[in-house]
Amino acid sequence: MPDKKSNKNGEEDAALKQAAKKYSRADPKALEGVNKLENKKLKHGLKKKYKEQQEAALKAASTEMLLTEEAGFLEAEGVEKTYQFTQRALKKEVDIATAHKMFNLDLQLGPYSIDYTRNGRHLLIGGKKGHVAAFDWQGGQLSCELQLRETVRDVKWLHNETMFAVAQKKYVYIYDRTGAEVHCLRNHIEVNKLDFLPYHFLLTSVGNTGYLKYQDTSTGKLVVEHRTKLGKCDVMTQNPFNAIMHLGHGNGVVTLWSPNMSTPLVKMQCHRGPVTALAIDHAGKYMASAGLDGQLKLWDLRTFKPLQEYYTPTPAASLSISQRGLLAVGFGPHVSVWRDCFQTKQQSPYMNHLQPGSAIQDLMFVPFEDVLGFGHSKGMSSLVVPGSGEPNFDSLEANPFQTKRQRQEMEVHALLDKIQPEMITLDVAHIGQQDKAPKDVVNRERKEAWEASNPQEAKELRFRARGKNSSSRRVLRKKAKNVIDQKKIDMQDRIEEEKKERAKRRAGETDEAVTALDRFLGKKRKF
Repeated sequence: MPDKKSNKNGEEDAALKQAAKKYSRADPKALEGVNKLENKKLKHGLKKKYKEQQEAALKAASTEMLLTEEAGFLEAEGVEKTYQFTQRALKKEVDIATAHKMFNLDLQLGPYSIDYTRNGRHLLIGGKKGHVAAFDWQGGQLSCELQLRETVRDVKWLHNETMFAVAQKKYVYIYDRTGAEVHCLRNHIEVNKLDFLPYHFLLTSVGNTGYLKYQDTSTGKLVVEHRTKLGKCDVMTQNPFNAIMHLGHGNGVVTLWSPNMSTPLVKMQCHRGPVTALAIDHAGKYMASAGLDGQLKLWDLRTFKPLQEYYTPTPAASLSISQRGLLAVGFGPHVSVWRDCFQTKQQSPYMNHLQPGSAIQDLMFVPFEDVLGFGHSKGMSSLVVPGSGEPNFDSLEANPFQTKRQRQEMEVHALLDKIQPEMITLDVAHIGQQDKAPKDVVNRERKEAWEASNPQEAKELRFRARGKNSSSRRVLRKKAKNVIDQKKIDMQDRIEEEKKERAKRRAGETDEAVTALDRFLGKKRKF
């Protein structure tokens, strides 16, 4: 009879291999081509790499037991629809802790812009009439509250909850958690939208002047500013996957920017009217855009082609994509949440919410929580959206329960691991690759890039090698004048002796042989 223990182990191994498929990054079909290679060294290296990827997938599948939480969505029974469930009905069914996450802040200084920290613990709100507040929304602890007495266009947390930026009427100001003003960024004028790149410590801004600016918050320097040449801009979002900034302009064009290029990397004609909102998923594969033409379009950023198109009765003012791929759309007084909209065409939304008598200004999903927060004309509100947040978090990446000591250590590690702006590229796999193009092709590309950046001063580029008169050699020669050694002393003595001999010859003390030319001219040459 077969051993029951061996059968059980075989079933466990089969289940583990089946679970490892979703973590595997290796293509099994590629291994067939590897076996046909004639280079044994290359074949062995590729097989070893394939084996390492398979082992990594198995380890990831075996640690699934440590992920104790699971994502759950609303499930309707019979003829019911999930979008018919109201927040009032959900509040009666959920636990007390979840019910406390449904609230409304009745404020009369709106419309309000909102922002959450990366761990989803702290909330920052900014009213257009000058009201700014930062607080721990889960613990109910207010950090600071300001009345700036001037227009506030946008607010943004920086690397953590200790500092935040506010785009005011003319300049951008940075405040600490107590509300004290730390910096005034006078290079950022009339800013409409702010964003922050956490791995690069870059604060980006765009506004009425049409300039996209990158400010390094760790050194305080302005890294670069790009002139978009497309006028006023008030729509901006970042791609979390590659840190590329996406701007929406008044002519319906969406442009992609990096700090290394003075021209947009990509230009997409997305709408027939001005772009009103943009959102990008956390994997960097999909983008949602809304325009004044009433269209909501979903795009594949790998091919830059549209996937789905929807219609909104009122032009959408804000978009947000959750960690689990849910899309929230704010238009007029309505908030609509869509599920699986990037995969297939949806006929009805996942959830709906109406904020009567108030227009939606800004909305954002809370990281690691099934919560959607949005600011409107009368204040700020929070909704529960089951299945929107990532249930399992990486405490080394973003910890919602971090202590003061952990926050300080994380800040130091983030500064040590800071990525330079030069590393921001459209294709993240491009860094580290070798450019195998011929020299003339590389020179032509360099020339085209230079002419694109300097259209008024375009000229023929010279690619000459460094010769004897290079700057480094001049510096070495200059330094050598101050070094006195025995070799230099002997050289100076020899030079002095040669000078004396030349002086004697000029005085006529020594006679030189008469050359044939002297005899022809009939005179004797003297030195």
